[in-house]
Amino acid sequence: MNYNLGIDIGSSSIKVALVEVETGKSLAVAQEPKEEMSMVAKENGWAEQNPNDWWLHTCNAIQKLKKEYNISRTQIKGIGISYQMHGLVVVDKNGEPLRKSIIWCDSRAVEIGHKAFAEVGEAKCAEHLLNSPANFTASKLKWVKDNEPDIYSKIHKFMLPGDYVAYKFSNKINTTISGLSEGIFWDFKNDSVANFLLEHYGISADLIPDIVDTFGNQSQVDETGEKESGIAAGTPIYYRAGDQPNNALSLNVFNPGEVAATGGTSGVVYAVTDSLSGKESTRVNNFAHVNYTKENKNIGKLLNINGAGIQYRWLLNNLDVSSYEEMNNIASEIPIGSDGVCILPFGNGAERMLNNKSIGTRMVNVNLNNHNKAHLCRAALEGIAFSFLYGMEILKSDGIKASVIRAGNDNLFRSEIFANTVATLIGQEIEIYNTTGAIGAARAANLHKGDFEAFGKTIMDNDHVMTFMPFKDKTPYTEAYNNWKKELELVLNK
Repeated sequence: MNYNLGIDIGSSSIKVALVEVETGKSLAVAQEPKEEMSMVAKENGWAEQNPNDWWLHTCNAIQKLKKEYNISRTQIKGIGISYQMHGLVVVDKNGEPLRKSIIWCDSRAVEIGHKAFAEVGEAKCAEHLLNSPANFTASKLKWVKDNEPDIYSKIHKFMLPGDYVAYKFSNKINTTISGLSEGIFWDFKNDSVANFLLEHYGISADLIPDIVDTFGNQSQVDETGEKESGIAAGTPIYYRAGDQPNNALSLNVFNPGEVAATGGTSGVVYAVTDSLSGKESTRVNNFAHVNYTKENKNIGKLLNINGAGIQYRWLLNNLDVSSYEEMNNIASEIPIGSDGVCILPFGNGAERMLNNKSIGTRMVNVNLNNHNKAHLCRAALEGIAFSFLYGMEILKSDGIKASVIRAGNDNLFRSEIFANTVATLIGQEIEIYNTTGAIGAARAANLHKGDFEAFGKTIMDNDHVMTFMPFKDKTPYTEAYNNWKKELELVLNK
């Protein structure tokens, strides 16, 4: 049997999946390390990791899978890589990291990005970058230039986290258009590297790696890569993408109108469009999707909702309940609209979709005589669902017309109340799939052949769990949503 290998480089762990080349069936997923990877925070708002730790844990997970399933190095026919987005790795001429990676959740470059947005011009950024430079990779590189000039002077190339792991396999430094766009290095209007932003930041274009296709023979494992990883020299790396575009790929989301949703600790709505609109560039991120080409400019619009699953988890930890299942059961006994109880689930920091306001979680209209924990559970699920709808309305104003929503089988989408509320209000089916980013990346190693139809069939055959259909009578849901939105607008308009 032959396999493709999928690697998902998260900030808490590395997951490696083995998938059969022919059927796309997942054999196993290994996770390393067992505990969470550490992050270094020398100052408030900083977050750094050693890129060589990613490589070490990748190699350990591969060895574990090979040993457990008795797989030889030559049975692996291709590699796909997914990775934590927006990180910065800088290396010298020998390919050695010059400092720890400044990862996605590090906020030190926020002011640099805001300043560039104002100085370059908001209209120009929206038209060319489809984003504000914000706290993305380009701004982080500018921070190194300003604050660590000795390190900056030695930089040969910068890389994103996935580029670095691909480099460790192959000794080849390259990246993709999708990767450059997530770092805000891509000019969509001119279909080229964003030279005007590099010039504004005083960054040399020589630091940019060679650009390769997202799907294709990007590089091959070399002898050192074989020795360290246990994958045969000559094995091709066929695919690489950031975790959110890769999550969409894992759910077979490629075409305009298709939407991938995630309902974990935070929520993500990732909608594909062929419109180069940067109208909501301060609230919505726009990146080149995995199948972006100069002929078919597919863009992934990414909207993040900080207050999602964390709100429900907080209730689990603080109410007298034993499990999410119990919470879902008692919530289902309460009518739609939670008898007027309303929860704004925004207690996890600033919400970009609310223009970077921190409004906290708010519980309103609780009657101490009539209401109990079941009302809070229902109101929390509805409040999180309503925040997804609110986000979808922002995307709609930016030209998105959803034709189908596909979601992973994660905490929130296991709740019928949550999924039915979203499906009914949006008026679209929600298809649920049991898959992971590592499995998607492994399957994507087959897409260098260009057969997207077969890829989609593989996901449907192996992963489809169920489909939530919108209810015909949406009136009670609409009333509940409008009540919730009134409460939100009261807070936002203070």
